[in-house]
Amino acid sequence: MGHNEFSGYYKHPIPKRREILAATGMLEQKELDALFAQAGLPLETADRMIENVIGAFPLPLGIATNFIINGKEAIVPMVLEEPSVVAAASNAAKMAQECGGFRATSTESIMIGEIALARLPDFDKALETLNSKKKKIMEIASPYAAGIAKYGGGIRSLEISPLETPAGKMILLKFYVDVKDAMGANTINTIVELSAPEIEKIAGGEARLRIISNLAPKRIARASATWKAKTLGAGIADKIIEGWAIAAADPYRCATHNKGIMNGIDAVAIATGQDFRAIEAGCHAYAALGGAYKPLTRYYKDANGDLVGEIEIPVPVGIVGGAVRTHPMAGACLKLLNVKTARELGEAIACVGLAQNFAALRAITTEGIQKGHMKLHAKNIAVNAGAAGEEIEKVSELMISQNKIGVENATAILKEIRKGTAKKK
Repeated sequence: MGHNEFSGYYKHPIPKRREILAATGMLEQKELDALFAQAGLPLETADRMIENVIGAFPLPLGIATNFIINGKEAIVPMVLEEPSVVAAASNAAKMAQECGGFRATSTESIMIGEIALARLPDFDKALETLNSKKKKIMEIASPYAAGIAKYGGGIRSLEISPLETPAGKMILLKFYVDVKDAMGANTINTIVELSAPEIEKIAGGEARLRIISNLAPKRIARASATWKAKTLGAGIADKIIEGWAIAAADPYRCATHNKGIMNGIDAVAIATGQDFRAIEAGCHAYAALGGAYKPLTRYYKDANGDLVGEIEIPVPVGIVGGAVRTHPMAGACLKLLNVKTARELGEAIACVGLAQNFAALRAITTEGIQKGHMKLHAKNIAVNAGAAGEEIEKVSELMISQNKIGVENATAILKEIRKGTAKKK
């Protein structure tokens, strides 16, 4: 597979896009059928995933092209409703090709499970006892990690510390568990829930929570890319760095900066069946881990004066279990992305987050963010006004040229088009 077959992909109608994708041979017919189905999720499958099912809620599925990750070409499935995101990520990836694309690394898949003990009759004695019996506590918990231990995972360490809370002093136990290619929630929750009663006996207190943490600072993906200053244009690299610097100094801007990163991250996470809410929570918590809310990316110029972008995020993702294997579209999208491990998936997600952030910074520091957004928005308004077929493009173009996008204007333009009197203003 090369990138040539995807050149000008956006210009083709949907049937042709599907034909091109099918011709790559990356997916079997049943997987293509799942991707191209109206909802892509059989109701009987949906009924096993959540309660009180009445249907399925489709969102647009697109593919970001031009990505090279650690020397390999990648087709990136993205699910979201916001215009410009897929195009922006694809364009950023294309510009990064000049310097070899994206480079990514990741740590082991360590997740954290917590048990908080409250109502301790003798707090100091309980803390001392728990710390002296760390080995025994890990032995108590280890059998509950047997499922992941079969794949080389398991409990790696235990941290015990006092915790001051508005409800009084408690003791917090953190189990650090290597969950390998799983997201880890079921594994972690099983470990802490089933080991808690024995730990209560040792400490003499009561467990107030026994659950996974969605902040995963030991499960990190890092990615970087370089964009040629000459390709970007005069002064653009400096403007992007300045745009990043504002986010580093102002939490109000930083919230939007990181939201733009999550546009890319969430879109891939949803497409591949991940718990995108867990990823969102973890990334934003990680951004504030130092005591102040900061950008998840960083930009600077290298010795050649070219722009370097970097991202570092926690990535609690999996390629086994959960919706990954239940949802037919998620399985097909995961295969399309061509990742073999959870770590590779996390690395790819980090690359897309960086690409999307670069594209957003480049847009807002130059032409503004609305130009790309308004193209698709105008088409939606045109449809709402009753346009069909070629009328949609004509109505949207005229609204954009008039800088007046709204249903009322679209309706007026549509009437003029049908009379043959429509003109640009």
